[in-house]
Amino acid sequence: MENHVATVELTPPYLVFVGDTTTPVFAKTGAGLVHWRRNSCLGQYRTTSDAIDLGLPDLSIAEAVAAGVRTMMVGVANVGGFYPETWIDAFFEATRAGLDIAAGMHSRLIGLPGLADAAAAAGTRLVDVRVPPNKLPIGTGRKRTGRRLLTVGTDCASGKKYTALAIEREMKARGFKSTFRATGQTGIMIAGSGIPIDAVVSDFLAGAAEMLSPDNEPDHWDVIEGQGAIYHPGYAGVTLGLLHGSQPDAIVLCHEAGRTTHEMWDDFPLPGIAECIDRYLLLGRTTSPNIRCVGISVNTSKLDPVQRARYLEDIEAKLHLSCVDPVASGVGPIVDLIEREF
Repeated sequence: MENHVATVELTPPYLVFVGDTTTPVFAKTGAGLVHWRRNSCLGQYRTTSDAIDLGLPDLSIAEAVAAGVRTMMVGVANVGGFYPETWIDAFFEATRAGLDIAAGMHSRLIGLPGLADAAAAAGTRLVDVRVPPNKLPIGTGRKRTGRRLLTVGTDCASGKKYTALAIEREMKARGFKSTFRATGQTGIMIAGSGIPIDAVVSDFLAGAAEMLSPDNEPDHWDVIEGQGAIYHPGYAGVTLGLLHGSQPDAIVLCHEAGRTTHEMWDDFPLPGIAECIDRYLLLGRTTSPNIRCVGISVNTSKLDPVQRARYLEDIEAKLHLSCVDPVASGVGPIVDLIEREF
């Protein structure tokens, strides 16, 4: 069973736009595209040499067109979701050169003065990914058929999308019926469908999550990409609405090793992992009484292999849950538990 949610049509191959962005967390959209759709990403477009390097060839727009690029993907999501003036000329050049432009910012490409007219004249498309469907329902709390796993986090940008994609890939490799359900702009760009949960009016958050993950076959798993963090001073609202609407049978807590405060909210320390799991389970029981945590996923990219192994083993020993790095070591132990106990 499939539902119809905000399906986007993007034409590969891609030129990933980085602009003058120097903050890694702002470039997570581009990084996600490169990691999960590397064969579709032919190059990157940077307006300054000190901008984030995604490991792709630097291409001008003319070079990208010559290489066969069809779409410029805006690989940046900054705080507030606005387009700096320093980017606009590149957008006009791209659309006049025949490239579609796709972006997941809160501000819309079609709202940039003159850009829609330039695209129409060139016969190209402006694709605003962060636009929720019309007429979203209010959440009902009604139990739905099928199984659901939601990735949750100690903080924003803690690996929820990567973990969900890795779990869905591992499930498919084992013959599970499973679907990745995207809730953010990068996930939607990767999957081609989804609902941008953080762009939904708060009254409809839970309903949007229910719509995203409808009734399904009893043994089918929806693997739902989490958003925000329940202790976050700015983004806890979207997290709670998604948790209640998803009604997950299982959660996986995501964390970045070494992070001690909320990203860019340095006055707010992160909760402990055990405390965070307990809070998610307590709040999740509102709509999913039997919710359980099936594992912990940690971004250990700042640790060497010896430190990584020690860090993961220490958490496992303390919490008696499988603890993995989805990129470095995979999510097999988490899916093992699901396979045994659900």
